[in-house]
Amino acid sequence: MSDMDDVLEANASFYRAFAERDMMAMEALWARRAPVGCIHPGWNPLSDRQSVMESWRAILGNEASPRVRCANPNVFLLGGAAFVLCHESLEQGLLVATNIFVREDGRWKMVHHQAGPTAEPPTEPAPVPPTSLH
Repeated sequence: MSDMDDVLEANASFYRAFAERDMMAMEALWARRAPVGCIHPGWNPLSDRQSVMESWRAILGNEASPRVRCANPNVFLLGGAAFVLCHESLEQGLLVATNIFVREDGRWKMVHHQAGPTAEPPTEPAPVPPTSLH
């Protein structure tokens, strides 16, 4: 697989963990040595791994949390780092998101997630996000 495919798979793993409310998978996806941060819609920034993981425990453990599907992922490679710009489709509407990854122990690990509202829908139809590239 190419780096681009690997980043897309890491991004898909993030949304799979979110959809399946799988805290173990979410925890495994986030970097352990690199600094991490997260900005959930309407929240203040979280700037350490413990706070980020606590936020995901609260979100994934809440049955009322929204169901999110990733659409239109675009990967940008920067050597040992990469980011994905995408849309998040929810019953309540559409968000835009940035997911940032770094290589840690030979695997792409998330170091930042930020999502927020968008005023305009995507101009192209949303492709079906990859669930597995194996």
